[in-house]
Amino acid sequence: MKFLIVGGFLGSGKTSFILALARYLVQTRGITKVAILENEIGEVGVDDRVLRGSGYRVKGMFDGCVCCTMAGELLINVRMIQEDYNPDWIIMEPTGMAFPGSIRQNLQDTLDIHPVIVCLADAQRWQKILKPLGHLLSLQMKDADLILLNKADLAEPGELDAARESIRELNARAEILCTSTAEGIDSAVFDRILELGGTAYGTADR
Repeated sequence: MKFLIVGGFLGSGKTSFILALARYLVQTRGITKVAILENEIGEVGVDDRVLRGSGYRVKGMFDGCVCCTMAGELLINVRMIQEDYNPDWIIMEPTGMAFPGSIRQNLQDTLDIHPVIVCLADAQRWQKILKPLGHLLSLQMKDADLILLNKADLAEPGELDAARESIRELNARAEILCTSTAEGIDSAVFDRILELGGTAYGTADR
């Protein structure tokens, strides 16, 4: 099982990106079982079907994809999803105030799960929120393996350049790519995530 954490501040486009990625995994790449783990009820929504232990709620979405909403402790919920659904991938969307690096460390230390971290940043708003939220944004971005400057279609070229430069100062290691969930994500972005997942687990999805 491979695990992806999709982080980023509120309004960066995480949910839309996750849905697009899940569709690509299931419908294009034939990765048959994908679970989306929501830290709270968001745009995806859930129904009232509660799996055993009432640890999380699940809604069937399309093909092999389900959406699970956490109602308690992360590690317990991840174990339950493994037992009940046995997915090929878990894609987790934490809250917009969460620190993905801390979540990864917890999963590594306790469950021997080695997540890939992708963080989204709103290219148009980045410079506006950087000053008041700089410490939070720094902690979110610093451990990312891949950073997506999302909503690039709405940003001016100068805004894109400034956002890329300031993000590079926060994380010198991660790849930085421009995306637009509104216009559609290039499949190369999704394929890169699959490559990162294969590297983390010593395998590759084909």
